[in-house]
Amino acid sequence: MRRGQPMEELDEVIRLLAEGEELPEKYRDHALVGNWLGHRECHIRPDWLLIYAVNNRTLVLTLARTGTHSDLL
Repeated sequence: MRRGQPMEELDEVIRLLAEGEELPEKYRDHALVGNWLGHRECHIRPDWLLIYAVNNRTLVLTLARTGTHSDLL
């Protein structure tokens, strides 16, 4: 657990991404812009975010950061 957050929820998101599955609507997955162009963000919980990038050519999943809105943006 990080900051009292259940790691199982993060593990589930990572599993879905690693298997190339589309994240369910509840994660509010979306593309980022500006300094994070080329990355995506999903909401594991309302104020627990994961910033990540997927490179389909080499099947590499890059987990960039996780934290609250104020931690990340």
